[in-house]
Amino acid sequence: MRIGTVEISPAVVLAPMAGITNHSFRLICRRFGAGAVWTDMISSYGIHYKNAKTFDMFDWTDEERPVVVQIFGADPDVMGTAARLVEEAGADIIDINLGCPVPKVRKTGAGAGLIEDFDTARKVMASVVNAVKVPVTVKTRKGIDDQRITAPDLARIAEDVGVSAISIHGRTAEQGYSGLADWQVIAETKKVVSIPVIGNGDIRSPEDAKRMLDETGCDGVMIGRGSLGNPWLFQRTVHYIATGELLPEPSYNERIDIAREHLRLMVDLLGEDRGIREMRGQIAWYIKNIPGVARWRQVMSQAASISEMENALSDICS
Repeated sequence: MRIGTVEISPAVVLAPMAGITNHSFRLICRRFGAGAVWTDMISSYGIHYKNAKTFDMFDWTDEERPVVVQIFGADPDVMGTAARLVEEAGADIIDINLGCPVPKVRKTGAGAGLIEDFDTARKVMASVVNAVKVPVTVKTRKGIDDQRITAPDLARIAEDVGVSAISIHGRTAEQGYSGLADWQVIAETKKVVSIPVIGNGDIRSPEDAKRMLDETGCDGVMIGRGSLGNPWLFQRTVHYIATGELLPEPSYNERIDIAREHLRLMVDLLGEDRGIREMRGQIAWYIKNIPGVARWRQVMSQAASISEMENALSDICS
């Protein structure tokens, strides 16, 4: 899949997930075969006003490339300025969030708020496209609710202003992350634009990814929550699409090894105190369904140091 001048190979990519897709998780997913990785969504106002915490999110490295940096906001001028700064910081692609359903984002007119206001959405997309030389993409949702489906029309506007690709999550803003994703809207959008369309929603296995490609005709698949504690899903998906062979699930010990690697990367990125706090929730995904881990899950949820967490992982292995 080609997005502007950037080749995405394989066309199986990591979705942006707030509070999750920082450098440590992106790097692990890239090592396991993700063709590209999206950052957490980053506030355009935070970038524009050079907020220190916002710039902490500029944590990508060359090993992750191609890296797609997602920004959000509803002011076209601020979004354009933010895009230029992100480009200067080395982003390969800039993505505009047109789908976040979180109320505090939506009520500002950003995220899913923009799919209720096509005029502002057009201005935001055009401003970003005109501000940078790197390709610009958009990530959106099926629509506001089942009575107001917006993805096909929004995709036409995006293509018209020069956006290079669009990712579609098959849920509405009102659904949030509940219910099932509607893949049919992805197929309908693919029919009305010539830019690449990336399908997103309910991909939890290699078979799901292949079925989405077959049913929608989309150009690539984007994996989000299915990759939590499961980065090898990228490797297994790419292999299955290419060969039809389903690789085995990782062993318990392999899962623990990757959890340990993720832990160390997180601590390296954020420092021990913050790294441990942010890893407490994520490490639970790696050990999910391993027999007898309930008591260790509680230990790790209260761990205050890397040694406590690593000791618990070692105990699970033994």
